[in-house]
Amino acid sequence: MRVVTRRTGLSVDLLRAWERRHQVVSPSRSPSGHRLYSDRDIERLLLLYQATLAGRSIGQVAPLDAKALAALVQQDAAAGSAPGGRALRPSARAARSAPHTATDYLDHCLRAIRRLDAPALAATLRHAAIALHAAEYLDSLVPSLLDHVGTGWHPGTLAPVQGHLARAVLRRTLEGAIEEAGSPAARAGVVIATPVGEVHEFTALVAALSAAVEGWRVTYLGAGLPAEHIARAAVLTRARAVALSVERPAVDPAVGDEFRRLRRAMPRRVALLVCGTASAGYRTTLDEIGAIHPPDLAELRSQLRRLRRRR
Repeated sequence: MRVVTRRTGLSVDLLRAWERRHQVVSPSRSPSGHRLYSDRDIERLLLLYQATLAGRSIGQVAPLDAKALAALVQQDAAAGSAPGGRALRPSARAARSAPHTATDYLDHCLRAIRRLDAPALAATLRHAAIALHAAEYLDSLVPSLLDHVGTGWHPGTLAPVQGHLARAVLRRTLEGAIEEAGSPAARAGVVIATPVGEVHEFTALVAALSAAVEGWRVTYLGAGLPAEHIARAAVLTRARAVALSVERPAVDPAVGDEFRRLRRAMPRRVALLVCGTASAGYRTTLDEIGAIHPPDLAELRSQLRRLRRRR
């Protein structure tokens, strides 16, 4: 798989997500269990990658056979540009200056935001999701971008109109990435939301994408839900876990009460995880009800991996 990622430019996490959700290729296995990709597999992955860079979703192009996929890529190349007027086949000089690290992608995103160029921002975020490791994307690029644009309860470094545009594009991009990375066939389900009174959902969105990357079946409910509604969703989806985020800087006793109501309303087998910048303020309550409170998204993913391995 490492060889394939070097030859295609796809990240390991995205390649696994494409295989799991869309069966884009079916590699064989070595006696030791390693995936074995053929040249035909690599050629197909390259074509899929080019098609997604042109602005198409993987769900649109994954069902196409090799001939139809190659024709589509040629058609896009003949058109000369991807959505927003950017060349599909950059020159050698442009290729050398293309983003490679999370910092590079952040610079490209900020330039697009300052120009109010939503298509360019969306394309850069999609490309980053393909090229970067999940940890770089989730722990570095997205939080750094949110620091610049602001999250609603604290200001960023950009003008308000730039922040509004960036948040709208980032929300759409994360929602699309959750859908692409998730697998409806995954056995372990998680419900993700924010409690009543918490309207800032970006941490919840990133948590949902983290769970999808870790192989969970994600049910994302959005912001500001009563405990009883979240518990009902956990029961109906037979979830193994519920994850909430809290971002407001002040501790609200009413939110602590929501955590208690949620824990009482859910089966004991359902794990409760609470993350976000304000979660530390509820530590006593969370310890009281046996909730897991990871300090950051990296630890959230570690906890989700442990929970998914349990039967």
